[in-house]
Amino acid sequence: MVVRLSQRAGQLGESLTLAISTKAKAIAAQGERVLAFGVGQPDFDTPEHIQEAAQKALRDGTVAGYTPVAGTPAMREAAAAALTGTGVATDASNVLTSCGAKHSLFNALAVLLDDGDEAILPAPYWVSYPSMVQAAGATAVVLDTRPDGCVLTAAALEAAITPRTRVLVSVSPGNPTGVTHSREQLQAIGEVLKRHPRVFVVSDEIYEHLVYGDTAFTPFAVACPDLADRIVTVRGVSKSFAMTGWRIGYATGPQEVIKAMSRFQSHTTSNPTAIAQVAAIAALTGPMEPIEAMRQEFDRRRKVMVSLLEAIEGFTVFPPTGAFYCFPDIAPCLQGSTPMEFTTRLLDEERVATVPGEAFGAATNFRLSYACSIDDVEEGCTRIQNFVERNR
Repeated sequence: MVVRLSQRAGQLGESLTLAISTKAKAIAAQGERVLAFGVGQPDFDTPEHIQEAAQKALRDGTVAGYTPVAGTPAMREAAAAALTGTGVATDASNVLTSCGAKHSLFNALAVLLDDGDEAILPAPYWVSYPSMVQAAGATAVVLDTRPDGCVLTAAALEAAITPRTRVLVSVSPGNPTGVTHSREQLQAIGEVLKRHPRVFVVSDEIYEHLVYGDTAFTPFAVACPDLADRIVTVRGVSKSFAMTGWRIGYATGPQEVIKAMSRFQSHTTSNPTAIAQVAAIAALTGPMEPIEAMRQEFDRRRKVMVSLLEAIEGFTVFPPTGAFYCFPDIAPCLQGSTPMEFTTRLLDEERVATVPGEAFGAATNFRLSYACSIDDVEEGCTRIQNFVERNR
């Protein structure tokens, strides 16, 4: 029997990051040592106080039933306080809790975009953005920011906006680049958007706590308060709190948009998992010392990886100031091949798992995560250098 799939289903491809992770795990299952620089998740366990809160909720028998679609009152209060603490003023009634920040992003794009609309995606972009836009029936308009140091400029944004533009997706700190936009850079973007009142901003701020050096994290809504009625801010506990598997994200923004996102979610997942909400409350309201310790360790690894990659002939490294990725341009090393071919051979020959730039809208780059031990960072970069020198 021939199964007829919808046109939208046919447009959606598999996540390359997960596909590479699956292949790397299969090789490792055969007893070989694979250095995994592919999947973007912390290599730390969830902090103890968060685990204890979840265990207590299980023992007390308080997490067996459905919660409100938008999350428990306590979860929404905790998220609202966390947002307000960084200057994004909101209250619990205007927070939607979802099954991860990815779910929050999907909800936002689903209710903001219609067939025929356009969403601007600064590239390099996170792998799932284009598929989310396609699933909403809209068209992704990709802007290559690499010539400007992976920063979205006001001039580039102005040139990309058309009468069909409905959404700008912004992410800072960025995946895959690790670039963090300054307050001034966000304000310049905001000045452009003031001239285009139909355009909303979906601001992905999942890496808010993971910034390094003198870099300061600035929420889009704080940089551009005049645009508050057109900004949906999305955050979560996955990255900064080492809780990727718990699947809790949250969003705030214009009340009408958040209510629409909640209605949409009510017909898909209903509420996010009850016990994960308890854990997220503990994360958002508990001590930050474990998170700061993780951030400092990521910073140490970042410096080592950048230094080692910069020493490889043919590599140009965008210095990351946030998240936990490096995204070098390797154009001179490709020699007519593609990043996909480069990373496939790197995994096959050196057992180093990375993600090709095609997944992020960049034809001459690849992504490495330093969410792994310092020893793995050093050995993996040595293997990459050996691979490049052998194939020069």
